[in-house]
Amino acid sequence: MKGDPTGPTGRRLTVLVVSDEVQTALSRQHPVVALESTIIAHGLPRPRNLRVALELEEAVRAEGAVPATIAVLDGRPRVGLSEEQLERVAGSDAIRKLGHRDLPLAVATGADGATTVSATASLAARAGLRVFATGGLGGVHREWTRTQDESADLGLLARTRITVVCAGVKSILDVAATLQRLETLGVAVAGYGTDRFPGFYLTDSGHAVDWTLRTPAEVAAVMRAQDTVAGPDSALVVANPVARAEQLEPALHARVLHEALRECAAQGVTGQAVTPFLLDRLMHRTAGASLEANLAAVRGNVRLAARIAAAWVRG
Repeated sequence: MKGDPTGPTGRRLTVLVVSDEVQTALSRQHPVVALESTIIAHGLPRPRNLRVALELEEAVRAEGAVPATIAVLDGRPRVGLSEEQLERVAGSDAIRKLGHRDLPLAVATGADGATTVSATASLAARAGLRVFATGGLGGVHREWTRTQDESADLGLLARTRITVVCAGVKSILDVAATLQRLETLGVAVAGYGTDRFPGFYLTDSGHAVDWTLRTPAEVAAVMRAQDTVAGPDSALVVANPVARAEQLEPALHARVLHEALRECAAQGVTGQAVTPFLLDRLMHRTAGASLEANLAAVRGNVRLAARIAAAWVRG
């Protein structure tokens, strides 16, 4: 456990708990991959969510790295969960969804919570992890000029030195605006084996990236260069596309999303309710195909992240 000072009331102020397995791996310079827990608690139906959580951890191990799933339990941020703790995250109805802004509130109230990209990246970096695998980043929402709705992921990545392996951003977002915002914030973005930015369910979002990296060793070299240049502590986003054979069929995706956006407007759905509304329509109107594409992307990202972590510790 990291330092654990107490305040004037004697209450613990710093409560980050790093599992023995993760601490040992870090001390021995073995590869470690951070994994978020929101997909377990809020992204999948039971009992499949637990099976997927265990599968993703096993995929990391199969590549020779140590998985560090991150969540908050009883107000204690935890980096690396036991199987029993994974079961708790997967099975409880009291698990809140936590962004990085929510962490102090969860700690102070003793809450249980699953971490989003921003909270996972924040806690992982604080624990000394450098590589994080997820499905897709949050981003700039459609009609931003009216709603000012932008994911907290972007700002957090602008000030956190971590490498995030993802399948781009969800196609329901404004992808072009998200890429522009990442550029403005100084977050480096590279396609992995591609010069196209992936669209989460889709191999190609329709937008290009300026840089392409082709091997884990190349990614690790960029990570080392980040430290050498000694610029702001911003992230490196490695955009890893889902395989074409596993993507959501593009014409189906376009039709369902168009219909869902029209319904969203007609029903007056706004703000934070828009994303779950659209994702629900995508899932049901593609007969679950969007979920399968999501999982295919996550699996590929986890495997790649483990290889990058291995290349990183080799130096």
